[in-house]
Amino acid sequence: MTTGIIASSSISLAPLVPWQLIAILGMAMLALLALAWLRRASGSLWRTLAGATLLVALLNPSWVEEQREQLTDIAAVIVDRSPSQSVPGRVAATDSALQALTQKLGQYKNLEVRVIDAATARNGEDKGTELFAAARKVLIDVPENRIAGTIVVTDGQIHDKPDNLRGPVHGLISGNKNRRDRRLVVKKAPAYGLVDGNLAMVLRVEESGDGEKNISIDPATGYRGVARVKLKLDDGKPVEYDLRIGVDETVPFTLSHAGPTVVEIEVAAGPQEITLRNNSAAVVINGVRDRLKVLLVSGKPHAGERTWRNLLKADPSVDLVHFTILRPPEKQDGTPVRELSLIAFPIYELFEVRLEEFDLIIFDRYHRRGVLPPAYFLNIAEYVENGGALLAAAGPEFASPLTIHRTALNSVLPAAPTSKVLQGGYLPQLTETGRRHPVTADLKGSGTSDKLPDWGRWFRHIEAEVNQGVAVMTGANDLPLLILDRVGEGRVAQMMSDHAWLWTRGFEGGGPQAELLRRMSHWLMKEPELEEEDLRAAADRGRLTITRRSLSSKLAPVTVTLPNGQQQTVSLKPSSGGKATAEIAADEPGIYRIRDGLRSTLAVAGNLNSVEFAQVHATTSVIGPVSKSSGGGVFWLSDGRPTAAGIPSLRRVKPDRRASGSDWLGLVANGSYRVTGVKSAPLLPAPLALLLIAGFLGFAWWREGH
Repeated sequence: MTTGIIASSSISLAPLVPWQLIAILGMAMLALLALAWLRRASGSLWRTLAGATLLVALLNPSWVEEQREQLTDIAAVIVDRSPSQSVPGRVAATDSALQALTQKLGQYKNLEVRVIDAATARNGEDKGTELFAAARKVLIDVPENRIAGTIVVTDGQIHDKPDNLRGPVHGLISGNKNRRDRRLVVKKAPAYGLVDGNLAMVLRVEESGDGEKNISIDPATGYRGVARVKLKLDDGKPVEYDLRIGVDETVPFTLSHAGPTVVEIEVAAGPQEITLRNNSAAVVINGVRDRLKVLLVSGKPHAGERTWRNLLKADPSVDLVHFTILRPPEKQDGTPVRELSLIAFPIYELFEVRLEEFDLIIFDRYHRRGVLPPAYFLNIAEYVENGGALLAAAGPEFASPLTIHRTALNSVLPAAPTSKVLQGGYLPQLTETGRRHPVTADLKGSGTSDKLPDWGRWFRHIEAEVNQGVAVMTGANDLPLLILDRVGEGRVAQMMSDHAWLWTRGFEGGGPQAELLRRMSHWLMKEPELEEEDLRAAADRGRLTITRRSLSSKLAPVTVTLPNGQQQTVSLKPSSGGKATAEIAADEPGIYRIRDGLRSTLAVAGNLNSVEFAQVHATTSVIGPVSKSSGGGVFWLSDGRPTAAGIPSLRRVKPDRRASGSDWLGLVANGSYRVTGVKSAPLLPAPLALLLIAGFLGFAWWREGH
């Protein structure tokens, strides 16, 4: 941008010979003329004039007139629009200062003003406020001799490096420099933790501000008092702690389930709070179970016995205790005891002392053989009702008079035998409930309601009547094949066939036996991902995905509570495997709470412990040194100056002058221009120079002759 055309005149020299030759010639002439004057030689004056004319002619002077186009200087105004500027009062102060600045700067005709709003990084990275990068970018195409300066309107919380800034940098600080702020800092938190294990995180409560030196410290304790902190897991009941301010404190907690747990931490508001956004934090911790202990008790050896053992042994998280009853008490063949290579069944230790240590008990074709006294079956039933897990894989023995259903286990087993064993090929299929239940939903090759499964047949089915629970698979004659039930706080599964091993052997193409048994075992052990009635949510890349699993096909809407407290009703769309999903925008960082009337869940979007809100008090600690080194100044908008919006007065200063004072800031007036036209005329044309030199020499000769 230009501000008009002006004319400028000057004398220009364009030597006809090199400067060095002119200098040598001049010194030689000066020496000869000096000698002539000392000897009072006749004609010395005319010789001097002739020599001077010769030197001037060699210098070739010209009268130059330039047409100059005046160029404007460029000033940058960087406006901080980061989240920390959303603190009450700062937006109004910033907008008022910006309006006053633009009005004042608009009064200078030879000044171009570039205003840019700078926010946090758009790529989702938590880098905080990068104002200096914005200042470099807005002036990147401007030559050095046209930069008037940079004015930054900010709260002072800047997180990038001030490299390669040109011109004076001035700071206008929004906010009150005497305000303090309390914030919660998660110094250390585990990413994983054992369920029911002793875990801890390190928290720190800080109070900061430019007036921090006024905070009193108790000389007896050496810290600034205490603050009440609440810790809440998965929207549960909060636990309160009193933490010392300014001291790293260790806070214990325990995870109650496997899978992700959202831990919310909140500190009570301080006496002078700028914002409550940094008084809370959230950490997602994945709960993992310690090695699962499984007790497998096999009855009569059969072809499928090794299938259970191999499946459980292949899982590195499972500690398996396996006993097969090879020699029941009633077996008497005269073999001396010392020659037997069998291990005595430690029934007292397993079913009395250590029963509660097991996460799952499996009876594989087990029947009453006089090994377990009736009282131990009662212990197992109580173990299930108190939260244990039981899997009964039935064989022909389950339909015999020695069935375990005729023990205290009949109170927890969902199906009772009819004494019939069906022999013949059949294709296991999923029920409508099974297509929605997480144990059997979407099993590979399971087919659809209109298409038969792609897996192989089984050839034995133990007929039973289902008294409770749900049948998720059917077998021969559409009779229940796999029944799942919840008993008290525990869970029970019954498999009414012992031919699952045919799938492992690949008979008729086999089937997903390993996946089925894995899901069934983990459902029994209350794996959160296999809950049949479940509500989950996850936030990623600005989107919140909600997933609800249910055995019911009803699609009731869910209520989402946003981090700002507003509520939003969201309708779910049905998906496969008993799931219904929805996706909404999650642009605001924070905790999203989702409820469907019966269940609730949490999701954390963005970085709740972001750099932007780590410090929110107004400060000059970052921009102050930058302004000082560049010759600029820093001014508080809350100082109540007599000028508009509290901004200092503006001045244009020369490049070599200071650019700030106690109540004013300066923008450099560079005076840059562009030459649009040149007119040149020689002051001593060659013919005139020759005529003058000849004339002066002629007068010198004439004077010497007289």
